[in-house]
Amino acid sequence: MPLKLTTYRQGNPIPKLPGENTFHSTELFHIYEATPSYSPLLIVVSDGDTILAKLLAVIRRSVRLFPPSIIKRCEVYGNGEYFCAPEQRESIFAEMLQRLTDTALSHSFLIEFRNLDNALFGYKVFRQNHYFAINWMRVRNSLHSISSTEQWFSPSRIRQIKKGLKNGACVHEARTSEEIYSFARMLHRVYSAKIRQHFPSLSFFLQLSKQMLQIHQSKIFIVTYKEKIIGGSACIYSGDTAYLWFSGGMRKTYALQYPGVLAVWKALDDARLNGFRYLEFMDVGLPFKYHGYREFVLRFGGKQISTRRWFRLNWNWLNRMLIWFYK
Repeated sequence: MPLKLTTYRQGNPIPKLPGENTFHSTELFHIYEATPSYSPLLIVVSDGDTILAKLLAVIRRSVRLFPPSIIKRCEVYGNGEYFCAPEQRESIFAEMLQRLTDTALSHSFLIEFRNLDNALFGYKVFRQNHYFAINWMRVRNSLHSISSTEQWFSPSRIRQIKKGLKNGACVHEARTSEEIYSFARMLHRVYSAKIRQHFPSLSFFLQLSKQMLQIHQSKIFIVTYKEKIIGGSACIYSGDTAYLWFSGGMRKTYALQYPGVLAVWKALDDARLNGFRYLEFMDVGLPFKYHGYREFVLRFGGKQISTRRWFRLNWNWLNRMLIWFYK
């Protein structure tokens, strides 16, 4: 019997699915679905009544001012989640990748696979579907073999944490919708000015808390000073790893409180205390280009890991040229 591939564009018809990978979960699908400018796409592979694999992607629209344009891009975190024998996974991935490519390219300019657990998985399949790979960097902190969170921090980083707390900053987990909304507004200003052009709608963070807080798959930490939110971080949890998805602080206005430093420190400390083996910083940039955020987080004692991201463009002539360039 041939495998059955089912593509879901709306959350209502999705049945209860197995799995523990947060990046391919129904909960994250619902978060994407409720976020303006986000369109989720879930592909489920089954053999009769048995679920064999699933893959979650999101098509997001971003507006760029320089030059003025609206770009739609499809993003996938990892290669999917599998419930079959290891020797079946690449052939099943080939089916899902073909379906995703055919579906997403009709609605987006670019498809990107990022945060791959195994950079070699699906190499032949990606090439057959005309994807090209670019070397990338990951930064990960090991938490399982240390007696304190600060064990591998640089001395200057430890001094900044102590000074920030001494100068009146407080750090705690966000609990109310008002705190999360204020955190998101603050972080939006920080990201727009310094880190990257794209930032999700404020409702993304409200949905992140609503969908995943009760099942302990996400947390939002806020840094406050005199009852004002001046920094924070948003984490998502999957397996034995915590992922710091967004973080930042008003470091110029509140330089003596070190809000960006405290936001990362709290995420690391909470992950270690709750038994996670690793914390990974998401989106730390290309390996051959200076990246301010990567240099910032490396002073918390993490290690750089070389990996790759796979891309496929809608413009065939440009895609062919980049395949040749990155071969």
